[in-house]
Amino acid sequence: MKFSDAALSAAPQSDHSRKKTLAAACLAHATHDGLSDLVYVFLPVWKDRFALSFTVLSLLRSAYSLTLAVLQVPAAALAMKMARPQQLLIGATLLTGSGWLLGGLADSVVLLGLALVLSGIGASTQHPIASAMVSRAYGREAKKPLGIYNFAGDLGKSLLPAGAAVLLGYLSYKSTVALYAIVSIASALLMWALFRSSENVGAAAAKHKPGDLPGQANPPAFYALLATGVLDSAVRMGFLTFLPFIVRAHGGTLAQTGLALTLVFIGGAVGKFACGWLSESLGMIRTVWVTELGTAALIGVVLWAPLGLALFALPLLGAMLNGTSSVFYGAVADVVDSHKLERAFAIFYTGTIGSGALAPVLYGVIGDHLGVHFVTVVVALTAVLTLVPVMVFASRVRE
Repeated sequence: MKFSDAALSAAPQSDHSRKKTLAAACLAHATHDGLSDLVYVFLPVWKDRFALSFTVLSLLRSAYSLTLAVLQVPAAALAMKMARPQQLLIGATLLTGSGWLLGGLADSVVLLGLALVLSGIGASTQHPIASAMVSRAYGREAKKPLGIYNFAGDLGKSLLPAGAAVLLGYLSYKSTVALYAIVSIASALLMWALFRSSENVGAAAAKHKPGDLPGQANPPAFYALLATGVLDSAVRMGFLTFLPFIVRAHGGTLAQTGLALTLVFIGGAVGKFACGWLSESLGMIRTVWVTELGTAALIGVVLWAPLGLALFALPLLGAMLNGTSSVFYGAVADVVDSHKLERAFAIFYTGTIGSGALAPVLYGVIGDHLGVHFVTVVVALTAVLTLVPVMVFASRVRE
């Protein structure tokens, strides 16, 4: 989450202490984002284990992500009242691990859904708390550390799902899930060790001055940007939900499914840097046109090309899927009052994460009735539809 000048003007910590804060935040981001995207690897397992439809599978995915989306703003509000929000982050990480442990033991789809909700509650604290800690620790020098923090999340998305796909070839489903629950608990303990000797980075302890930048409020442009982000998130989460089944339709193995997801996530990590550079060169509007049209075209390649060529295209597709969102986040500050950035970003993140949770359910209904190939085409068309609010945004900014 991005913070206003008010938050960034807090006095930085000592160098040793802020490095510990950054390390703990990166660990939290990698753990929670990795566990969240672990769901994609287990979707085919759950389908076979419980004989589920695509609609129910999408509901299970949404149980995690929608809980995360809905509770993110309340979690941030609670953290702002705490002198040491590190304790909330550590406890929430333990809760996430407990949810996964329960999920591994679940013998019914209802219990599995409850377990995913429990993990989603724990995951809802990570983004607002960890990013705020890094911002306050580094003050006005926080841009690069926040970049490292964001990259850590993509690293977790790359490593944890890939590891699960490999482990499922040697261990049972229950043993694999239990191992990842242990990873979450170990992460919480390591965060506790890092925070124990660091300086207080809580919002309640921060002393700072009001922001001094002039407001640039443009509500129509902001809501057009929000609509763009919502559609873009729907494309990203919809494609990831059905990617394992596209690979299976190509005759791919479980290991190749894990490889496919890893290639997408690695491309996504690179895309955050590449799209930022591209935006500076081409401008935001042209960049979004390139990435959204490129996304639609590459989804077609993955859908109809042979498996080898589809895997080859996935890193570039991942870069466009994930990199575009960074362009949107950077544009929020251009169209809202600088004193209301926290609220604007809360609305924006809730909208995009909520879309990522609900869109797969709608796609799942289509997939159940018309098949994987048809619903994937619908996902690609949604990427093209994203250009409509982009043009509205462009017209409002020019006014």
